[in-house]
Amino acid sequence: MASHDLKESIKDMMVENLMLRTPREEIADDLPLFGPEGLGLDSIDALELVVSLEKQFGVTVPNSDVAKKALATVETIGDYVETQRATAG
Repeated sequence: MASHDLKESIKDMMVENLMLRTPREEIADDLPLFGPEGLGLDSIDALELVVSLEKQFGVTVPNSDVAKKALATVETIGDYVETQRATAG
C-alpha cells in the first residue's frame, strides 16, 4: 500500500500538471480517474500523467496495458510507483 505522503504528492502533481478543477482534497485515493463515474480524465490526460510520473517520480509506464492497471486510481498509481522504485533500487 502506497504511503500517505506519496499519494498526496501524486494528487498535487495531477492537479498541477493536468490543470484539474477538482481540488486535491476532493480526490479520494480510490476514486476512478477515468470515465464518467470518476474524475473524468481522458487519453490526453493519461499521456500527460505518464510523462509527469516519469519526470517527478522517475518511473516509466511501458504500454497501454500497464497504464490501464497502474493509472486507475491514486492508490494504484502510488502502488505502481513504489513497486517500480523497489525493483529499480
